Amino acid sequence: MALKLFSSVHDIQDINALTASALALKQNPYGFQHLGKNKTIALVFLNPSLRTRMSTQKAALNLGMNVMVLNMDKEGWALEFQDNVIMNGSSVEHIREAAAVLGQYADIIGVRSFPGLKDRNEDYSETIFNKFVQYCGVPVVSLESATRHPLQSLADLVTIQELKTVAKPKVVLTWAPHVKPLPQAVPNSFAEWMCKADVDFTIAHPKGFELCEDFTKGASITNNQDEALANADFIYVKNWSAYEPYGKVLPGNEGWMLTHKKLEITNQAKVMHCLPVRRDLELSAEILDSSSSIVTHQAANRVWAAQAVLKMMLEG
Repeated sequence: MALKLFSSVHDIQDINALTASALALKQNPYGFQHLGKNKTIALVFLNPSLRTRMSTQKAALNLGMNVMVLNMDKEGWALEFQDNVIMNGSSVEHIREAAAVLGQYADIIGVRSFPGLKDRNEDYSETIFNKFVQYCGVPVVSLESATRHPLQSLADLVTIQELKTVAKPKVVLTWAPHVKPLPQAVPNSFAEWMCKADVDFTIAHPKGFELCEDFTKGASITNNQDEALANADFIYVKNWSAYEPYGKVLPGNEGWMLTHKKLEITNQAKVMHCLPVRRDLELSAEILDSSSSIVTHQAANRVWAAQAVLKMMLEG
């Protein structure tokens, strides 16, 4: 069945097969260039990006595709996303026309749009991403939305599958300090994928940083970081702001930063982070500069994750 939408783990019937496809493409990057010949992908960014932008572009090129990149927030017209409004304000173009036109130029569209972290209902309704899907008329891949980052999560699963030393590793998602509110998209998405993967999955966070339960069903959840880290094989470090009160950073949790000392109770755990990372705030430099860190390896696997998804779309 053709893949028309990649926005979450729920769009994939067999995550093990997709993971295997990504690892196979890592060994044979250019074996499917016939699929993308004379096909074009448009990557639309409403927010900054390094890994998602470069890895998805490289993945598309590996498949023989043409790539167009639009920084909509800087280079495009100000968009209106609400229906039935008189556009007499700052917005210049409606998403109905903008998305429809993009769909005329591209065979696949990728969209990246962060949450505002002001109105939870607005963010979790995924209005911006869903409007692109509704009006563009071609397959759409999420380059991160308000609530999920599925390409990142697939790459994370690929990395765990590739480097695990036991059949069912213990994977821990642990909250980390930050100086500003960050979205819940990466932890939401990682939790969803891990809950469907063959791993022993635990989430550790301070009180007040509970994620929406829709994303964490099947996970063990604790407010005790040491309890979570015991015998861990993989530790995923990530900050996120509160779900309730929405978008807030609660004070007094600086001690949650991961250090070498905390790794002593793990199973020589490999440490992951989606990047960018603030050194010695979110994650200690001593870990990032050590053999425990696999953050660069993890980022490199972003290419093969994106390529596996685009391959599925092109095969349709």
